Amino acid sequence: LRHHDTTDELLAFAADSGLVVIAVDNVPGADRLEQTSLPRDCLLIFGQEGPGITDAAKAGAARTVSIAQFGSTRSINVAGAAGIAMYAWITQHADLNTAW
Repeated sequence: LRHHDTTDELLAFAADSGLVVIAVDNVPGADRLEQTSLPRDCLLIFGQEGPGITDAAKAGAARTVSIAQFGSTRSINVAGAAGIAMYAWITQHADLNTAW
């Protein structure tokens, strides 16, 4: 667990660590998460409910993905979104033959 005081510090950490930054936000132009191949070495970044991802985070992300939602729901809480995005990553990259 690492804390970064600023978005710039987080983005620098990701670059230095060889991590591709993927923003998760329901914005126009975002790729649908369920139709996206996530990089194995990535850092998923989430915005707060309401304003979403900051402009600095959007600019530093290699791509933005959205989570499909239907009806009148405009967003889900960040914990739910993180769980969905991490599960998508696991289904693409985890060795499902390994016993935990």
